[in-house]
Amino acid sequence: MATRHPWACLLFVAPLLAVYEIGLHLLGPAPDELRNGADVWLRRFLEQLGIPPSFGAPALLLTLLLLWCFTTAEPGPHDYLGAWLRMTVESAGFACLLFGLSCLVFPLLVSWGGMLDAPRAPFVQFAASANPGEAWQLMVRYVGAGIYEETLFRLLLFSGLVALFHQAELQDGWGLTLATILSALFFAGAHHLGPAGEAFQLPVFLFRTFAGFYFAILYHFRGFGIVVGAHAGYDVLVGLLLKFLG
Repeated sequence: MATRHPWACLLFVAPLLAVYEIGLHLLGPAPDELRNGADVWLRRFLEQLGIPPSFGAPALLLTLLLLWCFTTAEPGPHDYLGAWLRMTVESAGFACLLFGLSCLVFPLLVSWGGMLDAPRAPFVQFAASANPGEAWQLMVRYVGAGIYEETLFRLLLFSGLVALFHQAELQDGWGLTLATILSALFFAGAHHLGPAGEAFQLPVFLFRTFAGFYFAILYHFRGFGIVVGAHAGYDVLVGLLLKFLG
């Protein structure tokens, strides 16, 4: 299907990547301090390999997508502009759907977990009193979260687990289920790792696991571009609501 084709994914993600990388340098005096965890981990890994992290991370992502494109025999969409517009609308719809689900699921998890000092929304840390410059910096950061977290946890981890379980000759249904569960747990747990990690709160961890399921299923059925757009769109949507309604 068109949204899952690598050329469609590349053409959809590349402008978002440009917004993120250029936006951080234009808006932030110290752009590295505004990068999300998955992006920081990737850049540190590349730096250890002797690859300049400033351009190594986006270059690696674009290289992976281009290799995917050139190793796919299936023809791409005939109307790339139309596909891009449809993917934009679809991503926005899935972002709104996750927001609606979060309004139902997260309060239940908070109530069940007895968490008194709960954040107003999962995923997003946002200061409602932030000035406009800081707000736009965070918006750009949310776009980066959608790109690099989905690259790490869905494009690489989820796909790698599916391939591993396939090689282990697990039935396709079991392999897909295990890959979904494990990638969702890693996605949720990664937010609590390292010196900049958040303090562990069970309801937040469980909601992120739920969101990891959501993104894995979305990635599997609708493709990498859609899940990047939905993840980034959800973070931006929640950030805007907390900014103007908080």
